[in-house]
Amino acid sequence: MRYESEEGRDMESNSDCGSIVELGFQKKVVVVGYALTSKKIKSFLQPKFEGLARNKGIFFVPIDQTRPLSDQGPFDIVLHKVSAAYSSILLSGKEWQQILEDYRLTHPEVTVLDPPDAIQHVHNRQSMLQDVADLDFSDAYGTVGVPKQLVIEKDPSSISSAVKKAGLTLPLVAKPLVAKSHELSLAFDEYSLEKLEPPLVLQEFVNHGGVLFKVYIVGDAIKVVRRFSLPDVSKRELSRSVGVFRFPRVSSASQSADDADLDPCIGELPPRALLERLARELRRRLGLHLFNLDMIREHGTKNRFYVIDINYFPGYGKMPEYEHIFTDFLLNLAKSKYKKRSGSVS
Repeated sequence: MRYESEEGRDMESNSDCGSIVELGFQKKVVVVGYALTSKKIKSFLQPKFEGLARNKGIFFVPIDQTRPLSDQGPFDIVLHKVSAAYSSILLSGKEWQQILEDYRLTHPEVTVLDPPDAIQHVHNRQSMLQDVADLDFSDAYGTVGVPKQLVIEKDPSSISSAVKKAGLTLPLVAKPLVAKSHELSLAFDEYSLEKLEPPLVLQEFVNHGGVLFKVYIVGDAIKVVRRFSLPDVSKRELSRSVGVFRFPRVSSASQSADDADLDPCIGELPPRALLERLARELRRRLGLHLFNLDMIREHGTKNRFYVIDINYFPGYGKMPEYEHIFTDFLLNLAKSKYKKRSGSVS
């Protein structure tokens, strides 16, 4: 497994790949069909990445959603983000998901990244963090949990009483129930709660020194970067603050904290062994290869961590060295499929 920090430290790796020939393939190329939004294409399929992939025998081919998927290709891998279908004037999101699911069943030789039903699981913030909570993760390197949270389906006037009944402590982070955007609100007092717009998820805000860890996962590879986040809220500030404050997102790629002069107690990366075990368990439980975790360390603790969000197929173009990591990942996938097919034939 490869684990790298923003500083580029390659601490351990057994996935470094050369070309298809070096991997022992009889195939000359790996064909990756993709269905992505124009925004995702621009950020992900950058010239440097496509050039590196092409040099190693990987070719990216756009999928035409106006034609039957089975008539296209042949593909070795299908790369998609379900939301890509939402922008299509011809297909609804559910229709596109069903097309992909049918294609997976009728073309087992093709790896679909990732299964549509598994992606839907992390699009809903009610179910998104349940697998982390169910892990009840604790080892010698620390504990990983989720903030106490509450789902509000409707009726803003009932939020205050629901919060009291659930025993949540202010301030509360409010996020849309369906993870279509990164927008969030921070509510400081109970009277402001009725200004929120359900359906939403309320999470207790955990002070974390204003620093968030983005843990990118690409198959077995892990890369961690620091981002500035929402500042801590003191008891004095809480007593003086009222209202709802809205933010476009909890962190920003332009707000890298890797070069900042941070207190080591705040900026120290989560232990490598902890992240490797956590990523392995979540890959298995979620059934996903491509996702990232937004993690925080509770301020004043050394090893108490919380996962506050999970994103499928995040902005890998913002991840340092993503070109090499992703190319290795695709080559290893193709190699694994080839070995399985060769074994079944023999």
